[in-house]
Amino acid sequence: MERAFLDANVLFSAAYKTNASLTRLWQLSGVETVTPAYAVEEATRNITLAKPDRLSALQDLLMQTRVISDPAQFPDLPKTIDLKTKDRPILAAAIAERCHYLITGDKTDFGSYYGQTVRGVLILPPGEFIRLYNQRP
Repeated sequence: MERAFLDANVLFSAAYKTNASLTRLWQLSGVETVTPAYAVEEATRNITLAKPDRLSALQDLLMQTRVISDPAQFPDLPKTIDLKTKDRPILAAAIAERCHYLITGDKTDFGSYYGQTVRGVLILPPGEFIRLYNQRP
């Protein structure tokens, strides 16, 4: 089973639009979606502010996602990883959970790491992950 760690922006984007193509993430066979409680809080806060009628869609996606508690301590990231303080826990938690992928639409902060593997976690935007996974034999 492949584990895909989801950033808050992926949760938000998948819930925001009716029939969003991102919901395909939850339909991929052999993929377990994982996210931390703080990403759930962020996505919930943002969807409530932007489009409160879509909160139930977010809750439906979360029922299909393993939500992990916020770790008391994160593993150290390699010194070559230059992320903002707010983004470091996302990558660190994906590593701590031994996820295979970190799926994030945050191109500003993670874009320079797209396609790179950091301590066993391949960082990809959602569309690229879906394409890659669908091309597997």
